[in-house]
Amino acid sequence: MSGWRSRNRAFATSSADIVKPLLSIPPFPGSRHSPFATPLTTTPSFDAHSLLDAIAKHRVGGRYWGRQPQLPATEFVLDGTSSPLPEAVLWPDDVDPWHLIENAASVRLRHGDIRGLLALAADRPLTFVDDDGAEQKGDEEVASLVALGIAGWRWRSPYDGADLSPIEAIELCGFWRQLIDANRRFDTVLGIAEWKKSTVSPLLWGGRAVPYGVPVNESRRKQVVAAWRSRLSEAQKHEISVRSLDVVEIEDGFIRSVGLGADCVPPLSIVVDPQGIHFDPCNASTLEDLLQHGEFSQDQIGRAQRLRQAIVEAGLSKYGRGRESVSRPGGTRVHVLVTGQVEDDRSVTSGLALPSNLELLRRVRAEVGPSAYLIYKPHPDVLAGHRCGDVPQAELAQLADHVEVEASMPALIEMIDELHVNTSLAGFESLMRGKPVTVYGVPFYAGWGLTVDRGAVPERRTAKRSLDELVAAALLLYPRYIDPDTGLPAPAEVLIDKLSVGSQRLNYRMMTIVAIRRALGRLRRVLPSRLLGGAFTTPSSR
Repeated sequence: MSGWRSRNRAFATSSADIVKPLLSIPPFPGSRHSPFATPLTTTPSFDAHSLLDAIAKHRVGGRYWGRQPQLPATEFVLDGTSSPLPEAVLWPDDVDPWHLIENAASVRLRHGDIRGLLALAADRPLTFVDDDGAEQKGDEEVASLVALGIAGWRWRSPYDGADLSPIEAIELCGFWRQLIDANRRFDTVLGIAEWKKSTVSPLLWGGRAVPYGVPVNESRRKQVVAAWRSRLSEAQKHEISVRSLDVVEIEDGFIRSVGLGADCVPPLSIVVDPQGIHFDPCNASTLEDLLQHGEFSQDQIGRAQRLRQAIVEAGLSKYGRGRESVSRPGGTRVHVLVTGQVEDDRSVTSGLALPSNLELLRRVRAEVGPSAYLIYKPHPDVLAGHRCGDVPQAELAQLADHVEVEASMPALIEMIDELHVNTSLAGFESLMRGKPVTVYGVPFYAGWGLTVDRGAVPERRTAKRSLDELVAAALLLYPRYIDPDTGLPAPAEVLIDKLSVGSQRLNYRMMTIVAIRRALGRLRRVLPSRLLGGAFTTPSSR
């Protein structure tokens, strides 16, 4: 604790010496962006108290991503002057200021220090000290501080350069703060492949280096493990189990990228769930709780409606986009689409689903009858030869009228009359496009009154939701997104805009990896695995 108490040593604050804005973009790993703020020549009119209220609500300003060390248990004076009071707690530049201010009885700063805005926003008594040691109450300078730190700057979105109001800039920092705070609790992050880290790291960053691979047995206290569970080693699973460690699950988001995970294309969206994971209906995930108990504001519903329309108009799907037109090969017959899945994927094995794509096809044919024109679309990872889920050709010929391997999922959904799935995300994408959906497992979107449910939906799912409430929960509130241009965590709308115009592009190295993996996949489909042996290796998709 002695490092926190002043011992008559000098402490110079850079904030009082250099005019700079109160808000800044956190240094997310690998991010790149233009300046967040530039000074205005004249300060427009502003409501100081509204700005202070917004700063306090979102707890931003200064290094709000900084460390949060232990503080004294008793009341203390927070001192950021060059001549601190005896026994005062010093205000270092690398510490989260809200961690300090909210635990302080009062704040003491050099005259003009912009950090005084944070003390005023937190409603803490503030004293300014000038170079001669004279003191002045900080609340006498509210307007000048607000002008100096917030209102006197032109704020711009790092995503597209558009102008932001001071309130919008504060809210964006609050969005980043919420993400950072959620990540501070992670003691170790496991199961993240190297090729994913470029896009996943900013979404898991908690103000310090993401703790990839820190051994779970290194600390005596109970640790929190953030993990891509299906990619854990047996030793890691055993250690987590025997020590009953808390596991926060990580998985791909519902709008993922412009390419396959099995092709090693990094994800632009993930979900991070401390309760469980959305595709396991045996336990209530955070997403299920949002749908069962959440209250959605009109602003959220409006955002969800606009987001859904943007996704449909752009032809976006989990793995990219497709806006081509697909003809109806069955004429006037009812066209039914059945989507295959990876049979050993956790969404199938954990989703109370039918055990195989063959069994799914049998059930659907029995459900829709012989008059329906049944189209089967294999999962792209299965088709590429990376994962299991092939349907024997003889059985496929008897059950399906057509096997579609070229057309995109959005284009197929636009053409068909209804969709039947096990637990596939294609069901959610079809709901967004207004098509009837029948499910045989229990995906996250089943049980809310929007689907025909053939699976064993848990009795706890009793709420009835509108389509836009489902979209708000599943696309706005649950996942995390990254802007492929800046590498910054971003709201859902930013990623949808960027994917709509093809912003994510594969570099030469990534295109080479994709080509190699697809060639290896084709070999796997035609040659027995014993003949391949270990001769062909590519970067692991795990």
